[in-house]
Amino acid sequence: MPPRMRLMFAALSLTLFLISAVSLYRALSRPSDIWWTPQALLVPLAEGTDRVEIYVRGKPLATLVQAGQLGIAENGGWSTLAPSDVGLRFNNWDRVRVGQLPLLLGYAAMCGVTACMFLLVVSGRLAYRGERRPMPLHS
Repeated sequence: MPPRMRLMFAALSLTLFLISAVSLYRALSRPSDIWWTPQALLVPLAEGTDRVEIYVRGKPLATLVQAGQLGIAENGGWSTLAPSDVGLRFNNWDRVRVGQLPLLLGYAAMCGVTACMFLLVVSGRLAYRGERRPMPLHS
């Protein structure tokens, strides 16, 4: 392979590798705590039962709150918790991670393919051999 072509293919494969590697690094280095439900959008206790059940001494929290059996101490006094006083925050990191898995696998595959191409081009394994003439058919 001529040196110009070798340099061009090496630069191209290195560029594609860097694009994939930077995207892969960016996706994997994000902090995992950013996927929590925002504080302002807390889910009421009754709406969160499909994702979480909270028990206090073996009894469901929702039942205890509705019966008025739970209280909180504030400012030197006690007050009973109402269902509107309890809010839930969910960590959606597992769902986000599963959604990103195909993209991350694609980036990893692209890194592997471009690294192999780069090594093949730099080592000279993709040598240009020219066209071969077809063999004459003898009858």
